[in-house]
Amino acid sequence: MLTLIAFLVVIGVLIFVHELGHFLVAKAVGIQVLRFSLGFGRPLVSWTRGETEYWISWIPLGGYVKMAGLEDEGMAGELEGGKSAVPIDPARAFDQQPLWARIAVILAGVTMNFLFAFAVYASLFATVGEPRTAITPVDSVDVDRLPPAAAPLGALGRGGLITRINGDTVRTWDDVQDHFLGRRGDLRIEVAGRPAPIELHIAGASDSVRRSALLTLHPQTPARIGLVNPGQPAARAKLRLGDLIVRVDGDSVRSWEDMVRRVRSSPGKALTLDVQRGDSLLRVTVTPALQTQTNEGERITRGVIGAAADPRGIVLRVPVGVGTAIVDAASETVAQVGAIATMVKRLVARQASASEVGGPIAIAQMSGQMVRLGLAFYLTWMAFFSVSLAVLNLLPIPVLDGGHFMFLIAEAIRRKPLSLQLRLRLTQIGMLVVLAIMVLAISNDVLKFFR
Repeated sequence: MLTLIAFLVVIGVLIFVHELGHFLVAKAVGIQVLRFSLGFGRPLVSWTRGETEYWISWIPLGGYVKMAGLEDEGMAGELEGGKSAVPIDPARAFDQQPLWARIAVILAGVTMNFLFAFAVYASLFATVGEPRTAITPVDSVDVDRLPPAAAPLGALGRGGLITRINGDTVRTWDDVQDHFLGRRGDLRIEVAGRPAPIELHIAGASDSVRRSALLTLHPQTPARIGLVNPGQPAARAKLRLGDLIVRVDGDSVRSWEDMVRRVRSSPGKALTLDVQRGDSLLRVTVTPALQTQTNEGERITRGVIGAAADPRGIVLRVPVGVGTAIVDAASETVAQVGAIATMVKRLVARQASASEVGGPIAIAQMSGQMVRLGLAFYLTWMAFFSVSLAVLNLLPIPVLDGGHFMFLIAEAIRRKPLSLQLRLRLTQIGMLVVLAIMVLAISNDVLKFFR
C-alpha cells in the first residue's frame, strides 16, 4: 500500500506540475482552455469553472490541457475524453496566436518540470542540507596504484579513521577530497589511535597525482543493501532494503567493498549469501549478471547484482546558505539533464539494451523504496523523475511536446504552418510510437517477475 501511495503521489504531482505550465501560459497569452485533465479517458471526477472543464480521469498515465483549435487534432478523441461541452471562441484558438506565444505554451510544461526539480533541490539544500558521504574507517588502500609521492598512505590500514587533515577536523569525504584536490600544499593526515600523523609531501604535485592518491582510498561502509533495481539479480534473490550481507560463500564480509569485489569477480557464478534481516539470519543464492563496459578503449567484464549500498547512516546533510543552495540546485538540475540525455542517447545508439526501459511498475517499486529511505530521498527521487519527464517530453515525437515544438519550428522556417492533414498523420504516427514504447516498458516490467 505504501508503494502504491508513493507512486500515485509522484505521478500525480509531476503530471499536475507539467500540465499546470501549459495551462497558465495558455491563459496568459489569451488561448481558450477547454479542459484541464489529470489522466486520460472518461472522468472519475469533473467540474466546470468559468470556461474550463476540470477532470480527474481514470487512466493515470498522463494528463492534458485541451485548447481551442487543438481539440480535434491527433488521436485525441476517446483518449482525451471526447469533445468539450464548452462553446469555442475561434478568435482565441491556439493557431490564431502569434508563433512566440504558441512556442511558449508548448514549452511551458517541460519548463515547469525543470523548475519544480530545481525548487525541490534548492529547498532541500537550504533546509536539511546537501548530501555528503560521512567519514568512515578506511576499508582498503590500493597500494600498487599509489603515486610515489603518496606512498606513506600505504600505512593507512583497514579500519583507519581519518580525523583531521592539516589541523582541520574532517566530517565528510568531501572534506577529504577538498584537502587533496582543492588545496596545493602538503598534507598532514591524523588517524584515530595512531600516535604519529601520515605526512604527504605533495605541495608541488600535479592535479593528476593528487587525484590518483585520493582514488586509492576506499571508505569502509557496511555491506547493507539499499536500493534494489527491479528485475536485477538482487531483486530476483528477494534481497531488500536494510539486509546486511555477513558472508559470501562462507567467507566473512566486513564492508560493502568486500561484497562488491566478490560480485564483480563472479559474473554468471551463483553466490551463497548469508543475510541478516532484522533478528533473523537467512541464506539466499544470487547469480551476478554479466556487464561489459568500455573504459579508455578497454572492454571490462564484471558481475553486477543491481543493488546499491544503504545510504542511511552514511549520508550526512550539511547545511548551506541560500545562495549556495540555489547555485548547487541549478548545477544538480543541469547534471541530471545531462545524465538523462546520455541514457536516451545510449538507447538510440543501441549501446544499452531496450530491456532496461522501465514502466509504471518499475517506477512504483522505486518510489516505494525511496519513501522508505526517508522524505529527503523521496523528494530527491521526485525531482530526478521530474527532470526525466521533461527530457523525454522534449523528444521530437509528435504527440509529445518536442513534436509540437518541431511543428512550430517548421512553421517558422516555411513561414506558414504545416497542413492539418499532415499534422494529423504525423501525430498518429507519433501516438503509435509512444504506445509502442509504453508496451515495451510495461512488458519489461512484467517479464522481470518471471526471470
